[in-house]
Amino acid sequence: MPDFLLREQAPLTPKEWELIDNVVVQTARRQLVGRRFLNLVGPLGAGVQEVPTYVFVGIEPGTLSVLGEADPRPIKATERLHPVIPLIYKDFWIYWRDIETSRRFGVPLSLSPAAAAASFVGQREDDLIFNGSVDMGYSGLTNVAGRNVLSKSDWGKMGSAFGDAVGAMQRLVSQGFYGPFALVVSPSLYASMARVYENTGVLEIEQVRKIMTAGVYQTPVLTDDIALVLSTGAQNFDLVVAQDLITAYLTPENLNHAFRVLEAIVLRIHRPGAICTLETRVPAEEEEIPPRRRR
Repeated sequence: MPDFLLREQAPLTPKEWELIDNVVVQTARRQLVGRRFLNLVGPLGAGVQEVPTYVFVGIEPGTLSVLGEADPRPIKATERLHPVIPLIYKDFWIYWRDIETSRRFGVPLSLSPAAAAASFVGQREDDLIFNGSVDMGYSGLTNVAGRNVLSKSDWGKMGSAFGDAVGAMQRLVSQGFYGPFALVVSPSLYASMARVYENTGVLEIEQVRKIMTAGVYQTPVLTDDIALVLSTGAQNFDLVVAQDLITAYLTPENLNHAFRVLEAIVLRIHRPGAICTLETRVPAEEEEIPPRRRR
């Protein structure tokens, strides 16, 4: 393990560290949504603090030629950004009396604090992926400039979710993005699709899954005012991982012990046109992040 984790200074056995690592990873794996359809790059190492991001233009198909002349419409980068890879972390405590009880009576050490910390880190990761951070200058999938925006209908009405999903898919296809497509919504919108679609005897969500072949997902970081349709693939966006989720020892205080669950990740959006948001209120004008702070 890297020295910066300070694990040798913690009053835990190697077996206890293994149990903590397992519960942290399992908790995050059950909760994280963005990683289910994003391509991962890395881990690159905790010391990597920034990574180049290219924003591409060009949707024309490949050139057909006999002699192999120069491509008249190559894919070009319109921007080259160097976003800083932020840290996401949550601290937790293990109390000295719990450690003593475990040592003296063989009672397993409670790992609930570590699991809770991992859950909060996972929630913030998805929030960064989908919503970005205006304060820190990161764009998310739902608010990046250059995405497609359509009006969302009332999903309380039968067939509205399927109709909106089809409309978003058609918009992306017309822009040269062919899928596979994924749909991400809030838990409430996800639940609204769990009803029989017209007279088919099939749930509406099953109809939606037939066209959203990369998956239909729910996440609490999205509101009911927005639904997200994506043309998935590394050519459009990816998630750069410098340091994957791990636990470090911080310090003793009042005989108790502080730990930190941390990671370092950043979303790269190469082709914003591969994203279509369905919004209750379509913004008249996109608010751009100031250039000095963009992703």
